[in-house]
Amino acid sequence: MPHSIDKRARAALFRDRLTAALAESGQNRTELARKVGVDRSTISQLLAADTARLPNAQVVGACAGVLGVSADWLLGLSDRPERAADIAALSMSMTRAPRALVDEQIFAWHQEAEGYKIRHVPAGLPDMLKTNAMLHWEYAPSLGRTADQAIGASRDKLDWMRQATSDYEIALPLHELQSFARGEGYYSEVPQQMRKEQLDYIAQLHAQLYPSLRVFLFDARRIYSAPVTIFGPLLAVIYLGSNYLAFRDTERVRAMTRHFDQLVREADLSPREFGQTLAKYKAQIG
Repeated sequence: MPHSIDKRARAALFRDRLTAALAESGQNRTELARKVGVDRSTISQLLAADTARLPNAQVVGACAGVLGVSADWLLGLSDRPERAADIAALSMSMTRAPRALVDEQIFAWHQEAEGYKIRHVPAGLPDMLKTNAMLHWEYAPSLGRTADQAIGASRDKLDWMRQATSDYEIALPLHELQSFARGEGYYSEVPQQMRKEQLDYIAQLHAQLYPSLRVFLFDARRIYSAPVTIFGPLLAVIYLGSNYLAFRDTERVRAMTRHFDQLVREADLSPREFGQTLAKYKAQIG
């Protein structure tokens, strides 16, 4: 909406939008005047067809607050009637993150972003690069007897993600790979043979899918990242554990994309070196 329209045209637009917002709210002029703190005659003058009068900022803001619209929209400075807080609420959502492999929400986001580059900082080793044995080890405690069924159901989704037209960039903390190879910390109960097979499987997939799949290894002592996935320009999702915090507004998606790009720039090992790094860590397993 141009900001250079003359006073009479802006007053007419304000009058039309105030009339529409008042009708939408189900209130009458008397109610609006009382809640805004002005005389009913003031509201009537603002709505009069032959007036070029615009109210002061306080009255505009009060009318907007009572009617649930933005002051900029009433004045013709925006084409969106939502208030800034409402726009922010629509651009951010929190959804449940079940303890599962590729849940329906994650899969839907991948499908929505098909064809765009997907950037991913996993919470551990990436699920899309895990063997069935590793998936079972990791998810059986939470899924119980349904673990095998869940893995089978997710395998098709994982296969789809790997074969989709999207490019994948994964930024992985170097210490995560080191801890896995050594069987330390979180991975202390993973058998040696399973760890060897897992590293072989990652190397095989990376060699097969490169350059559509690229893995960067960064030093978390120098730069840290929470688990996050950026679905092209559409969406950025932070993994909180029991919930996903999803952002759709352009500025936040761009900010998280810049964060990921910094991880890539700071990476100690490039995707070209990834296969050699896996082989080195596999050789260190007893």
